[in-house]
Amino acid sequence: MRPILAMALAAFLPLAFAGNATAAGLSPIGLWQAVDRDTHQPTGWFAITEQDGVYNGTLVKMFLQPGQDPGVVCDKCRGDRHDKPWLGLQIIRGMKPDGDAKYDGGTILDPRDGDVYDAMMTVSPDGQTLVVRGFIGISFLGRNEYWSRLPDSDYNQLDPSIRSMVEPSMNTRSAADPTTR
Repeated sequence: MRPILAMALAAFLPLAFAGNATAAGLSPIGLWQAVDRDTHQPTGWFAITEQDGVYNGTLVKMFLQPGQDPGVVCDKCRGDRHDKPWLGLQIIRGMKPDGDAKYDGGTILDPRDGDVYDAMMTVSPDGQTLVVRGFIGISFLGRNEYWSRLPDSDYNQLDPSIRSMVEPSMNTRSAADPTTR
């Protein structure tokens, strides 16, 4: 019974966030941290950027376990991401606004196996959590990840080559955006 309840909540949580935040004009642009569901340790930082009304997400910092290869490439990816390093890889592509706090119509890549899923993102009402949902076909058949917003000052911790890839598009945020810190 509990797994069914958890699945139902996971499916409807993005809808609840979208309903509460639409008037706030919250932006996903910024630096976000993902954590492992089991260990609660950081797994990566992602920069969400915007260009011409389309939002994309790039893996900008990895938290590796001992023995993991820092130079891992997406050898199972197809197209322009094939054999590209994970660090600096555009994981999220093609998200478009669907209300002020919801973004959909895009895709998310799992670089471990090269699979690409339909995706949607929802910014929480306080602007500090990004719900990223990957799914197959319909959003009910998917999984949420909860990313936490990092302060802009954390860009200084990124490798300069990675920072230069994403930092110019960070300037598109409005000074009135309450999510800017």
